[in-house]
Amino acid sequence: MSTLDLFRQIYGGKASKSGPSITLDSAFRVSTAFACLRVISKGCAQVPFKLFQESEIDGLKRIFPAKNHSLYDLTATMPNGWTTSFEFRETLALHAALGNAYAFKNKVFGGKIAELILLNPGWVKKEQLDDYSIVYRVTGKSGAVQDFPAEAIWHVRGPSWDGVAGLDILDMAREALGLSIATEETHSKLHAKGVRPTGTYTVEGALNPEQYKSLKSWIEKEFAGAENSGAPMILDRGAKWLAQSMSGLDAQHLETRRFQIEEVCRFFDVLPIMVSHSDKTATFASAEAFFDAHVKHTLSPWYARIEQSADCHLLTKKERASGLYFKFMASGLLRGSAKDRGEYYAKALGSGGSTAWMTADEVRALEELNPMGGASALMPVATNIAPQGVANGT
Repeated sequence: MSTLDLFRQIYGGKASKSGPSITLDSAFRVSTAFACLRVISKGCAQVPFKLFQESEIDGLKRIFPAKNHSLYDLTATMPNGWTTSFEFRETLALHAALGNAYAFKNKVFGGKIAELILLNPGWVKKEQLDDYSIVYRVTGKSGAVQDFPAEAIWHVRGPSWDGVAGLDILDMAREALGLSIATEETHSKLHAKGVRPTGTYTVEGALNPEQYKSLKSWIEKEFAGAENSGAPMILDRGAKWLAQSMSGLDAQHLETRRFQIEEVCRFFDVLPIMVSHSDKTATFASAEAFFDAHVKHTLSPWYARIEQSADCHLLTKKERASGLYFKFMASGLLRGSAKDRGEYYAKALGSGGSTAWMTADEVRALEELNPMGGASALMPVATNIAPQGVANGT
């Protein structure tokens, strides 16, 4: 870690009202925040991201993967010599979910993009000059600062107020994250003592300071800590153990921790069920609806944000006009069970008298099966329409 990075990790955070300072490191240690970031970043990385070409052939619009374009392999397979497309998009979405993601476009002679290199967002400052032009000031590992024009950087920003840079999500969620950290620290201290919530040990008569110290040391040694949890306690000399139930304060403490899970999820726009937070209203039957809602309301906006950003920053105006565009292939996330897919494909092929809108080879392509050609490449006829003459018995 560089001196600059270390300085930012230690001094870059702001203190919350509950006490803890919120830095990138402390925020990642909040399990709910890290889970929300992983849900978003993995959702953007697990589906293919490809460059397509839209063309008109014989009066019909046709769409093909633009495999002959250099950006196709760069974005779909390997953006640079040490990062896969999955890893690149996972980190890109992780950065963007916290406000801003930046990638340097390393261009060769002729302006062709040879590789995309992710930049640490903490080392980049985007500024809009008086003439509305954009400049990126990037700090290197040595501490040297270099300015780059807008065409050299691919910037994906999250929700923004000024339209230039994304909002600092850690700053926006500082109080929610701070309370999450504070309650977890309190709970940790509670369990570190072990015997505190379980009951009271009483003896007859008064204890002098030395006896009290000795008894306290014995209890902590023999019964405190997770390894001694549930061990039987042997009492002598009239000692009594008064068991205690969970107090209202303890119960409220647990409820606060549960509420903070939902509070942090709100800042990242992630359904609590997606971070393994149990919801009593969720059932096995409703789980599919929750997952569909996650794709539609959480991931789809991120897909659109990254797609349009890639179109604007990676393609030229001329290339966009020619029909080139980037697209996340997210249909697989909405794919139902084998039974549901079978019913859908049957209707797509004309079953039940409906008009067919897919060929058998198109169905096979959705299931990642090779085409068979011949009749499988032709549009089928509805299967329940009787041939002429059969209906009247002739």
